[in-house]
Amino acid sequence: MTAELVRGQNHPLPQSRLEIRVSAGAPIVACATLSDENGKVQGSQWVAHPGTPTLPGLEVSRQAAADHRLAVDLDAVPEAVHRVSVLLALPTGVGGPVRFGAVAAPFVAVTGLDGSEVASYTITGLDAESAVVALELYRRQGAWKVRAIGQGYAGGLAELLADQNLPEAAVLATGINDAVAQGVARSVQAPLQGDRSRQPAAPAVGPDQGGTAPTSPYATPGGSGAVPPTPATPSYGGQPPQPAPTAGYPSAPVDPPATGGINYSHPGRQSTAPPPPAPPAPPARPGQPGQPVAGDATGWSMEERLYNQVWGMFEDLARSTAAYRSAVDFADSRMEKELDQVLSDPRSRIGGQGDAAREAAQAKHAQLVDQARATLDRDLAQLTAESDVVEPALPAAFARWDNPVWHAYRVPMETPMALRLGDLHLPESDPLRIPMLVRLPLERGLWIDSGAPGSLDDAFHDSHDLRRLALETAVAHAARLLAVYPAGDFTVHVIDPAGSGAQALAPLVQTGVLAAPPAVGAAGVTEVLGRLTQRVDLVQMAVRGGASESLPPGFDTGEQLLIVNDFPHGFDDRAVNQLRYLADEGPSVGVHLMMVADREEASAYGPLLDPLWRSLLRLTPVAEDHLADPWVGHAWTYEPPLVPPGSQVLQQVLTQVAAARRSWNR
Repeated sequence: MTAELVRGQNHPLPQSRLEIRVSAGAPIVACATLSDENGKVQGSQWVAHPGTPTLPGLEVSRQAAADHRLAVDLDAVPEAVHRVSVLLALPTGVGGPVRFGAVAAPFVAVTGLDGSEVASYTITGLDAESAVVALELYRRQGAWKVRAIGQGYAGGLAELLADQNLPEAAVLATGINDAVAQGVARSVQAPLQGDRSRQPAAPAVGPDQGGTAPTSPYATPGGSGAVPPTPATPSYGGQPPQPAPTAGYPSAPVDPPATGGINYSHPGRQSTAPPPPAPPAPPARPGQPGQPVAGDATGWSMEERLYNQVWGMFEDLARSTAAYRSAVDFADSRMEKELDQVLSDPRSRIGGQGDAAREAAQAKHAQLVDQARATLDRDLAQLTAESDVVEPALPAAFARWDNPVWHAYRVPMETPMALRLGDLHLPESDPLRIPMLVRLPLERGLWIDSGAPGSLDDAFHDSHDLRRLALETAVAHAARLLAVYPAGDFTVHVIDPAGSGAQALAPLVQTGVLAAPPAVGAAGVTEVLGRLTQRVDLVQMAVRGGASESLPPGFDTGEQLLIVNDFPHGFDDRAVNQLRYLADEGPSVGVHLMMVADREEASAYGPLLDPLWRSLLRLTPVAEDHLADPWVGHAWTYEPPLVPPGSQVLQQVLTQVAAARRSWNR
């Protein structure tokens, strides 16, 4: 499991051969210092930098880049070395940004050679600093650990190296910047808006309440939450969001991609060849941005290209908004300092000198904010133009319910690589919406919150209406899952102890897509939970024993989804423990959980319920800004994928799913 570190936190390193992957919003210099047990760097010969990129057990990049990979072999590090510090700095004299506060927060991940992420750290809170000690690997009782540092230096590399007691730190810093300047032609620039030639790595985003973050707002998009994949950003997640919160479907055993640890080959494809490059975009007019094209990312299929393109759009929006917010914060801070200086000088309080100084400070503030907004508006215009061509081209699994692709729906022959769980947007980018995609099969269950969210509007003061809407949202999610799986590959079960969800569940019940009628009463709860926990046990034993053929005849090997409505009504402690077991163990053997519940009402179970709450991706039936992005710290507003009022598309799709299911069962 990946550890998402905060400043000062440490985590054990399970292996000695590692990669340290760095992603930033602009080209940066990556260096490393070796120090002894007293924290002393013996001299410049213990510093790895672009001019001297290789030391025993350590290698850094020779150039400034938006993405770096530092190779570390802890077994090859000299015995006298007890600490390896990773340093990041903005190069001087190359025309780039001069402070970290003007770019997206750098992200550092420690991974195995196979790309599996051990620990990650998003370096937040930087402003005027131009150099930072990102993290350190250190010996402790014969083992190695990693610690998140995040110590910034406004004086740049020279100040940082001097703080490490290096003699002639300024000379060494100048030499490093000279080495970077000589290789600036080879520098890897940060991806431009609309540039989808990159191979994404899934970020994780997750809910800020209850769930563990990723993959992203995609949950980043930990787990399968959403989490915006990009090579110039950390790996959501989610995750996406998820979200999420990283996305976790089993992928083909291919070599780790060059820009991240997530394998993005199509599910089930066995190949060691890289995906074909993105199709060329139409030539742009001089001085104008390129014409957006649907599917201009890398991938083996149009579906995979669109998936990667959507997550690239998410990254672009996150980065642009982060840069805008950082610029506004800087302008506010600068104006406050200038006003403080005016007020602290008694001479400025006489006559009009103070008023003139205040007006000048406010004018500078307005100019900085206007410049930042103009840059953001330019980026948003390009992203909106891209969204306008991407949305109509999305396949059904990625599309909104109002997309015409659903009117031509046919039951698929294979499972898609991802599913749309809704839309994400930020206040500065309204009305631009980015699809929230999670990889399939689901790695985490879902919690549809039927309690009143913080941003609840006047239309839902009636708790009964909100509960109904929450269950309708769950039905829409379940219908999407049923629709994107081949016939017989996905089965839905429902527990409705009080029978209160009959109206919302009608589309599933009337079309006959459920495995059985919704279970009611305590007896129904016991029967369904007992059957599904037994299924998990059987499959786990078969997998561990390597005897999948020993499963009972007629055993349903497809993915299973359990919808639980009106929790905790009808549940005792044993049933709650069974739910926790399904949430923890079920996804690995194809059993997924979707809870429709009010967190406050369920709080009576106290600590017994907390693990269940944390293991699920929390979604809401109304738009709410609660999906947290651990990369840049955004709180994304999530909007559920509700069916348009009066539309019959849900009924039509479920009718086809039911017909295909009946044919498959014959």
